[in-house]
Amino acid sequence: MKKLFCLSLIIMLVSCKENKSEKNIAEAFEEKEIKTDLYGSYVGDFIVLERDTTRTQKENYTNKINIIIKKITESKVIGQNVVAGNNRPLTGKMTITGNTVHFILKEPGDDKNDGVFDFEIKNDTLLVGTWTANSSKKEVTKRKFELIRKEFKYDPDLMLSEGEMYIDYVNPKKQKIAIEIEDEENEEGNTEENTDGKGEYTEDTYRIASPAVYTLNSSTQKLKESDVKNLKKIDLEILRNTIFARHGLTFKTKTVRQFFDRVNWYIPISSDVNDKLTLTEKQNVVLLKRFEKYAEDNYDTFGR
Repeated sequence: MKKLFCLSLIIMLVSCKENKSEKNIAEAFEEKEIKTDLYGSYVGDFIVLERDTTRTQKENYTNKINIIIKKITESKVIGQNVVAGNNRPLTGKMTITGNTVHFILKEPGDDKNDGVFDFEIKNDTLLVGTWTANSSKKEVTKRKFELIRKEFKYDPDLMLSEGEMYIDYVNPKKQKIAIEIEDEENEEGNTEENTDGKGEYTEDTYRIASPAVYTLNSSTQKLKESDVKNLKKIDLEILRNTIFARHGLTFKTKTVRQFFDRVNWYIPISSDVNDKLTLTEKQNVVLLKRFEKYAEDNYDTFGR
């Protein structure tokens, strides 16, 4: 028994030594990271450059995008892009010519919306370039971007801008407007009478949020029923989604993106932030969703 124990101990020590040697070899061959000063998030507008105009327009002209540089070595760059509800890994290479740092990073290619990012980073803070879709059959095949380096940090006190108008342009409602029609003269100069003197025309109307969306803080204030019972549906939707915007959720729906993509502090960082919500925020989400089911909206005319 004693001999067996000694033998097992020897085998274990030899095995540990071999594993340690293998680890040391792997570490020796692991490439050194370079240009680490370029790591971080670069945020801005993702703008259409080439679109198939023969098709119905479905994709937004502009979305907010976050390109994240995570690791750079001599042979490989690892990154990520977050835009319009998508969160895609990026891999590729970096080349340096003089003062120009050039990247070509590719999305995996297993999604119909994947493509290739070709960009330069200038002065360590400005990222400029284009994205080209892998598929030529997409509605939008090319976009451009000029992104500013920004660090994401959760701040529960962030609010929508006071005085701004938050209008749902994505979901207009047709409304018939009644008008009175006066009698008109025909080509012969004779007056043609309108039988009933009435007519109508159709006009687009829109949901418009109230000041509640920038006066109520749904992250720091535990909302009561009395706070929300008289709010419009659009108010409740925006208050609820402001919670997720503060945590950097990338929104899939155009309806929500139209409100937050233009907000300066909003940085899309993740496609799932549920585990980041505070207790107060979770309670407010439940309350707001409950009232959204029964809330209504009024529509009004408003030019773009």
